[in-house]
Amino acid sequence: MALEEMVRGVVEFVREHQVWAAPIVGALAFGESLAFVSLVIPAWSALIGIGALVGASDVKFWPVWVAASLGAALGDWLSYWLGFTFKNQVTHMWPLSRYPEMLPRAERFVSKWGVPGIFIGRFFGPLRAAVPLAAGVFEMPYWHFQGANFSSAFVWSATLLLFGDALSKLAAWFWAMV
Repeated sequence: MALEEMVRGVVEFVREHQVWAAPIVGALAFGESLAFVSLVIPAWSALIGIGALVGASDVKFWPVWVAASLGAALGDWLSYWLGFTFKNQVTHMWPLSRYPEMLPRAERFVSKWGVPGIFIGRFFGPLRAAVPLAAGVFEMPYWHFQGANFSSAFVWSATLLLFGDALSKLAAWFWAMV
């Protein structure tokens, strides 16, 4: 099944079963932020699609936003823990073993930007999962990491969900004009 079909299926399921919106969004954000998993299954497009449902259906923004934020923060927390616990052994694990440049690149990014790099890294594809892992491997202070982790998770999830909501409103306006 193609990624587009999976995204469409998830968004359609949430549209039909709105009570599942928050748990599904939380799981998607967790997977999107978890090292290894996010490299295989990018969920950001499903989060934008579900954000579009917020404006076009009875899906409530606040529970979905909180679930997405907590899911993203927990995914990064677990990635940090994996890096902290397993250190350089993670470079030998799949899929990082197939992308040997990813962890050194994330390390340079964390070294250069420090705590703000955790916040910034959340917004950039492969860095999203590699930066928390690198922060753990290179033992960034736990509470410094968590401050950036949780604050960026709330901003990131709001950005994706509100972008989807804005797209749905723009599409509705466009079709009303046509």
